Amino acid sequence: MLKKIFNFYYEGFVNMSKTGKTLWAIIFIKLFIMFAILKMFFFPNVLKTQFKTDEERSNHVIENLTTIK
Repeated sequence: MLKKIFNFYYEGFVNMSKTGKTLWAIIFIKLFIMFAILKMFFFPNVLKTQFKTDEERSNHVIENLTTIK
């Protein structure tokens, strides 16, 4: 069954027009930019930089989730 599903999509992409392939390339480039490049600049790993151990990180997260502000 998985082989049939793979062949269905594979044949669809192989037989796709040049316009369709170009549009899929644009989609993949945009996804790469959104998830790989923007993540580095806008979502830094703050817990790794501020805390040294996993225990300190987990205590900080639990404290912030359970404290009423």
